[in-house]
Amino acid sequence: MELHLKRPLLFFDIESTGLDITNDSIIELSFLKVFPSGEERIRTWRVKPWDYEKNVQRPISPGAARVHGIKDKELRDCPCFYEIAPEVISWLEDCDLAGYNSHKFDLPMLAEELERAALHKGVHFDIDLHDKQMVDVQTIFHKMEPRNLKAAYRFYCGGEDFENAHAAEADTMATYQVLKGQLDKYPETELKNDVDWLARFTEMNKTIDYAGRLAEDEKGRIIINFGKHRGKTAREVWRIEPSYFDWIERSDFALDTKKQFRRLKQQFKQEQKKPLEGNELNDATAELARHFSGK
Repeated sequence: MELHLKRPLLFFDIESTGLDITNDSIIELSFLKVFPSGEERIRTWRVKPWDYEKNVQRPISPGAARVHGIKDKELRDCPCFYEIAPEVISWLEDCDLAGYNSHKFDLPMLAEELERAALHKGVHFDIDLHDKQMVDVQTIFHKMEPRNLKAAYRFYCGGEDFENAHAAEADTMATYQVLKGQLDKYPETELKNDVDWLARFTEMNKTIDYAGRLAEDEKGRIIINFGKHRGKTAREVWRIEPSYFDWIERSDFALDTKKQFRRLKQQFKQEQKKPLEGNELNDATAELARHFSGK
């Protein structure tokens, strides 16, 4: 079944030096852009993983090398991510996103590399991945047939393994075929051929940053999701310990996490310039009461 698209849907897959979003880097990136007309465009980059602090090529971890088979020497003459960032952003414009296990790894890693490139170049990239719909094909698989991409491909695409698994382009193409196979297998009443619906169906717990350090509670408030302030609202923490936000900025957190904390800090500073009224005043009073009561 072909996809019903209102705007382009960009399938993507990443191979990297390792699995640490903060300290590893992309070495291969593949995009497959599917348009509402049915047109398909594909672009794959090999990337020299760059350590911006040490100003050297970042090595591939042995564990990652065993998975994708890419060697450090193969990347020495490849461009660094900051050099391809403008082209990557042009592909990301005006589209929704899709991937396999992308919520947990590929999307956070791509966001981190874009933030690193922007800092290195001293520029602001006019793109926010948080604004895009994200369809995670793995989540559909796990929800509809509660198990990796090879198994999904066998199950939905005729029983054969696909070639070159763990090469970014092969994985990207397989992910596209799996989503189409999923739409063929399940009736519209169970799985809608609509990107907005699929994005809602595959979204994880509502987090504000990709690392999940900030989350949204059932009342729609932004809360701290780790450490000593877990469960407290970000606004409460700002009022009782504003230095916590500076600690986040200085510490070894993902750049996207730091960016979201900075955004909240700016918001709270602006709020301080005007008096609280109504519900805002009640919320602030309740938060302070909880703090001083030790709850």
